[in-house]
Amino acid sequence: MDLSSLTISEASRLIRTKQISPVELTQAYLERIDKINPLLNCFITITPEIAMQQARQVEKTISNWSKNDGLAKPLTGIPIALKDLYDTQGIRTTAGSSFFRDYIPEKDAQTVKKLKQAGAILLGKLNLHEIALGVTNVNPHYGACRNPWDLSRVSGGSSGGSAVAIAADLCLGSLGSDSGGSIRIPASLCGVTGLKPTYGRVSLRGVFPLSWNTDHAGPMAKNVRDTATLLQVIAGYDPQDPYSIKHQRVNYLNNIQNGISGWRVALASDRYLDKTDPQVWQAIKNAAAVFDQLGGMVETVEFPGMYEAALANSLMVPSDAAAFHRGRLAEHPEGFGEDVLRRLTTGAAFTSSEYILARRTQTLLRRQFEHFFDQYDLLILPATPVTAPLIEGPDAVEQARLLTRYTAPFNLTGLPALTVPCGFTSAGLPVGLQIVARPWSEAKLIQAGYAFEQATQWQNRKPTIEKT
Repeated sequence: MDLSSLTISEASRLIRTKQISPVELTQAYLERIDKINPLLNCFITITPEIAMQQARQVEKTISNWSKNDGLAKPLTGIPIALKDLYDTQGIRTTAGSSFFRDYIPEKDAQTVKKLKQAGAILLGKLNLHEIALGVTNVNPHYGACRNPWDLSRVSGGSSGGSAVAIAADLCLGSLGSDSGGSIRIPASLCGVTGLKPTYGRVSLRGVFPLSWNTDHAGPMAKNVRDTATLLQVIAGYDPQDPYSIKHQRVNYLNNIQNGISGWRVALASDRYLDKTDPQVWQAIKNAAAVFDQLGGMVETVEFPGMYEAALANSLMVPSDAAAFHRGRLAEHPEGFGEDVLRRLTTGAAFTSSEYILARRTQTLLRRQFEHFFDQYDLLILPATPVTAPLIEGPDAVEQARLLTRYTAPFNLTGLPALTVPCGFTSAGLPVGLQIVARPWSEAKLIQAGYAFEQATQWQNRKPTIEKT
């Protein structure tokens, strides 16, 4: 058995039935990381001693389990890795920045605490675009994170390390963050699953901020069921996080197999989508046909407001980031990479009137997008206009404008959005489908995404990782 090829649900079942141990599973991942990570550079910090210590402790705990005891802790013995902007007690958290190269948090982020309580084992911290302000993951301080489908191409970002580690079987799941597409873009470019929950669904306490008004924390995994399992653990109101919103808790796995028969599905059609590569668009149209075959009532519709939403988001994100980094920006601008410094400088230059108008746009479009879902259960569209660009291609600022084009509108409006693999181009590069729903409808997204992937099986295709 190739232990590193398992999914969370498969590994969890084997651990519960004592067919494999957390120690041997963790050791298999550490050995694969040691072999494969030098080609991909998806880890900033690897924690083998901590991981093995946790695995041995878990193994002691389960030695006296009855068959069903493990159900109370759904991630018992599951090796994961975290985007390196989640605080981890005693383990450095760099945020992909030179300024925090030696920062060691005194306590865990709230989500990390929940993962540990659920039994997860931490393999290490994952590479990201510097301070999460970018979508290529070409990091000047920790090196470029390479796409496992083609090492000459970007992973996407800013949660690029998470997507690469999952696609390359270097961990079973991860947490990313998403302010303009930073979960969904790398998930799309690397052929994995990523979920940006409703704004306020998952605590941001202990997560390094980029944009207070558009930041979302969310799960990434090999498939929809695993993503739902992670969300089940990390979601919930956090009274100590001022951005957390109190809302009814949901079991995201209860109806996962119930399908989408009779659901109203809108396939987005708008001039704003004209930049989509023809092969990407064909994959999306093929996905729409699958939804139709599954019993969904698919209709091609206009979805206005995307341009305005993306524009407002592109103003707010660097402005918020410039405010957070104002001291470092004023005193040590040389500590930032060229593309990030350029975006921070642009953000700092926006006027208060421009920012206020962007916030006004946010309020208006949030309501407009919510009203759209009075008529439709789901909106489907590409996650990205193109597949993974070359590392040596256009600069990161230009790539950000293109790659966030279809994701940023849903950060501004806070709607939940799921990205799943939906095909491959003739060059063998993955294409991601983005599925969007009304606020607090993550369970519906999971149900739809699961039905789609069961009908297509794109999530089971794996990259062959070789030097190029």
